[in-house]
Amino acid sequence: MRTFVAKDSIVRQIWGNADTVLFIFAGAAAEFALNKAVDWLYYTGKLPADPLDRLFSTVAYSRSIIFADEEAALRAIHKITAIHQGVEKSRGAQIPDWAYRDVLFMLIDYSIRSFELLERKLTLNEKRDVFDVFYRMGLEMCLRDLPESYTEWVTARQQHLEQNLVKSAFSINLYKQYKKHLGWLHYRIMLGVQNILVPTVVKQHLSLKNIFWIKPVLFIYKTLKQINLAAMVKNMLLPVKYKQQIAQLNVR
Repeated sequence: MRTFVAKDSIVRQIWGNADTVLFIFAGAAAEFALNKAVDWLYYTGKLPADPLDRLFSTVAYSRSIIFADEEAALRAIHKITAIHQGVEKSRGAQIPDWAYRDVLFMLIDYSIRSFELLERKLTLNEKRDVFDVFYRMGLEMCLRDLPESYTEWVTARQQHLEQNLVKSAFSINLYKQYKKHLGWLHYRIMLGVQNILVPTVVKQHLSLKNIFWIKPVLFIYKTLKQINLAAMVKNMLLPVKYKQQIAQLNVR
């Protein structure tokens, strides 16, 4: 059976691990808050009502593409496109092309950053593989002006970070919602992960500070993974409300 993403692709390894996906969550949560087009995510009211559920929904769509056969993956991509078109019709305006590209760029960047932070450095060919998967998604969504290679993407990504981010009232409100839905401890963990994960410009916009105990905890957690005790620690740290959804992120 033909699949949209090759079964030996590093992308399946990245997105088949709950830990890595949670870090992708954390990075996207930071950058979503700063995107100049974040008002589109507020338009339906779903993002501020439950930002974590909205992020789970985004990841669910991505995974339905990554782990599906090609026909099912293409249906999922076209469904995403149709949903966005419906929102545009309802609002009587179009989502900017650069905003679509920003989301695609985020998925590429945080896939790479999260895996490298938790596992190991990726080879250049593996990074190209990550880029290629999301590039093909973008083509299928008819996105315009996409960089055509990983090298071009690196330049385009930096330009987007410099041009399309701003701290606004939406940013402040979204972080208030993160804190409300996560609770104090999990919110602090998220901030600490974001501080060591996101690009410098994102960190500067959000004034993210170093939380001294995050790196030691991460080191201990990675050590515990080697002796199969990490799951016990993770279950203690995860928000109860989302434990089942998070457990389902692992693909065996």
